[in-house]
Amino acid sequence: MSDPWVVVGVTVLIIALSAFFVAVEFALLAAKRHRLEDAAATSRSARAALRSSSELTLLMAGAQLGITACTLALGAITKPAVHHWLTPVFETWGAPLWLADVAGFVLALIIVTFLHLVVGEMAPKSWAIAHPERSATLLALPMRAFMAAFRPLLRGLNALANRCVRAVGVEPVDNVEGGGQDPATLRHLVEHSASVGALEASYRVQISGVLELESLTVDALVPAQGRLTTVPARATAADVRAASVASGHLRILVENGSVVPRVVHVRDTLLEPDDRPVHDLARPGFVLASGTTVYAALARMRAASEQLAVVMDGERLVGVVTLADVLRRILPRPDEPAVALVG
Repeated sequence: MSDPWVVVGVTVLIIALSAFFVAVEFALLAAKRHRLEDAAATSRSARAALRSSSELTLLMAGAQLGITACTLALGAITKPAVHHWLTPVFETWGAPLWLADVAGFVLALIIVTFLHLVVGEMAPKSWAIAHPERSATLLALPMRAFMAAFRPLLRGLNALANRCVRAVGVEPVDNVEGGGQDPATLRHLVEHSASVGALEASYRVQISGVLELESLTVDALVPAQGRLTTVPARATAADVRAASVASGHLRILVENGSVVPRVVHVRDTLLEPDDRPVHDLARPGFVLASGTTVYAALARMRAASEQLAVVMDGERLVGVVTLADVLRRILPRPDEPAVALVG
């Protein structure tokens, strides 16, 4: 290929392809999955990026295949052409043929390596990391087309790579979870920051409390000596108000002859006659299994607009928890008395 303009055009195309594969690789690694999920509702490209994040090792195989092919193409096309152009220049400067040939080869290698490394890899990598969701969405559709065309080859390469990984005792990961910001990693970071004095102890307790919500279960929030504020099934509105004044709780449990009590809020009795049966004002208790994580419990309580939940272990009543209990767990006060479970 002796036409300089053809060589330049092909070189630009190869470097652009290399930049494309590098950007795809780093964009999917840096992109937050939840942001892609939010955009997937209205964007076909975001849905394509989300599918790619679910088969990460296959996408990495495709990106590496593309980068390798571009590197070989530059070495087969651009470097010999540049070498061919530079050698006569050194000869005209009076250098012997062997020296001109060596100088042309070395300089061609430096030029091609610089273009490939800086323009074809470092620049697109920095752009992808700076704008991960945007770059992942922008490049998703052409990358999916490339993966569809070479899927059998990519599956074979990926299978070989996974066998090598498993041989050293590591299980391959096929999807992007959270960019490495899992609770264990964050907890370790918090403990380290506190140990070196970069984080106050009070903040460490609060942040650690938040991180525990994903594994902490609701039965852990029920104190062993916690007493429930209840009224009998035949209680009246006056009884509920009296129980609220005595306990300081706003939500009172109403016995209804079954394991799961009903719940009445004292505000629902304020305008009622004293002899109004409270059973007519109470509603079924919101039930959570004792093994439910606090994180999941908060999501379910928020979706149901509930602030109090009845915790059950099969047919056994464990107790009740409120949103205030969770806040006390996250933001404890040294002077605070034992947690009251009905608020």
